[in-house]
Amino acid sequence: MEENKMGVMPVNKLILSMSLPIMASMLVQALYNIVDSIFVSQINENALTAVSMAFPIQNLMIAVGVGTAVGVNALLARSLGEKDFKKVNRIAENAVFLVGLSYLLFLFIGLFCLDLFYRSQTDIEEIIGYGREYLAICCCFSFGIFTQVMFERLLQATGKTIYTMFTQGIGAIVNIILDPIMIFGLWGGPKMGVAGAAAATVIGQMVAGILSVWLNHTKNHEVHIQMKGFRPDRQVIAQIYGIGVPSIIMQAIGSVMNYGMNRILISFTSTATAVFGVYFKLQSFVFMPVFGLNNGVIPIVAYNYGAKNAERVLSTIRHSIFYAMSIMLLGLVVFQAIPGQLLILFNASDTMVGIGIPALRIISLSFVLAGFCIACGSVFQALGRSMYSMLVSVARQLVVLLPAAYALSGLGNVDLVWWSIPIAELMSLAMTIYFMVKVDRKVLAKIRTAAR
Repeated sequence: MEENKMGVMPVNKLILSMSLPIMASMLVQALYNIVDSIFVSQINENALTAVSMAFPIQNLMIAVGVGTAVGVNALLARSLGEKDFKKVNRIAENAVFLVGLSYLLFLFIGLFCLDLFYRSQTDIEEIIGYGREYLAICCCFSFGIFTQVMFERLLQATGKTIYTMFTQGIGAIVNIILDPIMIFGLWGGPKMGVAGAAAATVIGQMVAGILSVWLNHTKNHEVHIQMKGFRPDRQVIAQIYGIGVPSIIMQAIGSVMNYGMNRILISFTSTATAVFGVYFKLQSFVFMPVFGLNNGVIPIVAYNYGAKNAERVLSTIRHSIFYAMSIMLLGLVVFQAIPGQLLILFNASDTMVGIGIPALRIISLSFVLAGFCIACGSVFQALGRSMYSMLVSVARQLVVLLPAAYALSGLGNVDLVWWSIPIAELMSLAMTIYFMVKVDRKVLAKIRTAAR
């Protein structure tokens, strides 16, 4: 087989060709996340709060799906670099098996755990009712998102990121079109309220999942999935989760952090919780392109690490850090300049605007530092050092952010609670630099020596 483009194309051009399609599709996804909440906010503020409180479960779903897929992505790309094509196919087949297991976990959560989840955060019955409606649909029909995420990563692992732009983009467009129809009952559609927002979401995910499977079958000729006579390969699954579990834990910690912050903020007012939810929707417009960049960079670093090409690995790392920090700097400027206008998109009351403007300005001070840390985290994952990313995330969100938020909340001013996020990001920066130096000495030095 001819050399994959990840081993020969000029690095800057390769990063852009691999990442821009993913970044574009993730921007569309960020748009539908925002549009979803904008429509829900038209019902009332409690509906918006209920959807905001759903974030820990939805984030956990994404953590399991994306974390597993990160392990598949990095392992498959490395096997391609090593020209081990039989292992490539085994990895892909076991990936399909893991999609099914992930879905069964969240089907159980959707059927049995949602009432307890919401009542642990609030006693406002309207919020609990809205939340159960919304999350039950998202969880019980989550096979769409798990299929979409996994098969998109199979395309990304072989360098075919252009197709993920189609899958994510079309799924998001379907969601955006269906949102007003199903929430408000437009054009003869059913008026479902909050449940309509969830239904539009899962239908979009199903469409994207079906398309991603079809594209893998017709376009991804480096991967051949044959499930007839399939038996799970414990060694391959262990290798996938050896890379993926730290990523799952790292992202799942975000659910714990969000849950904890919701409980701290609702002690002031449910509006503060709604503001935190709105922030997460808005920041996705900044963070999603960086995550898209990372999704393009991980297979490049993993492939060239497998091929022992030190120069291309190092060049990719430098470029990815520069691009990530530049994107986050742009986000910082927007959040500082027009926070009020951003909040008005969500039908914000005067109280919500009063709480939200300082919140957005304070939290966004952490953006540029976060860009550096996220870019380095993708390097850790690509080089099989996902544990470093996990440790940084645990320390940032559980050891520093939540305790700092709780301590600052004791001063009785909700504005002070937002400072816990920049404080935590400073600690994250220090740990990330330490681990990058360690990776350079223990991992990258070896392939530099081999290249000589």
